Amino acid sequence: MPLALLALAIGAFGIGTTEFVIMGLLPEVASDFGVSIPTAGLLVTGYALGVVIGAPIMTVLGTKVPRKRMLMLLMGLFIAGNLLSAVAPAFAIMLLGRVIASLAHGAFFGIGSVVAAELVAPDKKAGAIAMMFTGLTVANVVGVPLGTLIGQSVGWRVTFGIVAALGVVGLAGIAKLVPELPRPQGVRLRHELAAFKNAQVLLAMAMTVLGFGGVFAAITYIAPMMTHIAGFSDGSVTWLLVLFGLGMVGGNLVGGKFADRALMPMLYISLGALAVVLALFTLTAHNKVAAAVTIALIGALGFATVPPLQKRVLDQAHGAPTLASAVNIGAFNLGNALSAWLGGVVIAAGFGYTSPNWVGAALAAAALLLAFLSAALERRDGTHGTVVVSGAPAERRTAVHH
Repeated sequence: MPLALLALAIGAFGIGTTEFVIMGLLPEVASDFGVSIPTAGLLVTGYALGVVIGAPIMTVLGTKVPRKRMLMLLMGLFIAGNLLSAVAPAFAIMLLGRVIASLAHGAFFGIGSVVAAELVAPDKKAGAIAMMFTGLTVANVVGVPLGTLIGQSVGWRVTFGIVAALGVVGLAGIAKLVPELPRPQGVRLRHELAAFKNAQVLLAMAMTVLGFGGVFAAITYIAPMMTHIAGFSDGSVTWLLVLFGLGMVGGNLVGGKFADRALMPMLYISLGALAVVLALFTLTAHNKVAAAVTIALIGALGFATVPPLQKRVLDQAHGAPTLASAVNIGAFNLGNALSAWLGGVVIAAGFGYTSPNWVGAALAAAALLLAFLSAALERRDGTHGTVVVSGAPAERRTAVHH
């Protein structure tokens, strides 16, 4: 794997830390600003919606900018947003800082996925994408637990200051290690938009929304769920997040490996198992050992879907993949926003801190149904994907058999 993938992983590490660390600090932030836990959950929802909105906008703005320079500009925006969150005098200002940071997220991973795929041979593309996303998953093993521990010990503002510093490291890594890649010639915005005429691209994005949304329904409220239901201490949330992160790392690497071999079967297995495990979490959340094991499984099964879903979008939008790739990252976060909001709704309705797990199970099951539908349509059409670019005839491609 090229060394440039390390630079992308460093940037992903910083972004992953700021995205997930807030979940372990919701009680502290809520207490500091005098808001409820469901209200503090808007920091998760707001960030996710910012990714959804920012992914296409920032990608379109970057169509005239070389990809390396755009990645550096996105990291600068990420740094600014986290600094604002660190010094926010009111909840609304912190929410604004979260949104500013989130605007860089979708375009960074979208453009980064395309860059990663271009750096390797065709049969290693999913593995290269998974390598970049390893930074995101490792953030949950190292960055998020440490950030949670620091936030609980000396204050959550210090955590976000450190996250901004991580962004500086990521910016330096991109500047040093990512090669100057020319913008693709002959591909205009209308070419990128044409990919969204492909029903398979839209189905893959819908699977992304529902599948990964299932993970966030449960994990957004892991701190109150584990302390109030399982009986863990506040400090135990840190190592529980480590377990979640370890699961993410393993699931991401396995998903990347098998997506290059059997993409759709990998989705069937991971989404089906995720739905079952999330439903069981309603019961296992009452036992410390069972809850810890379940959290690790949710991380593994949730992130096993990331490389195959991202690769499927790239396959189906072949020829003009940048915007579709970025929008799919936004789709992950649309699922995060939807599930975090729904989780807050069921908690506020009085169904208890374990009720978001049922929401997550239903979302993952719906994603599995869409995966079966997508495969059925593909078999009916007798093709592994068609692409229409700027009104040109559909182009049949050789694709990974799945």
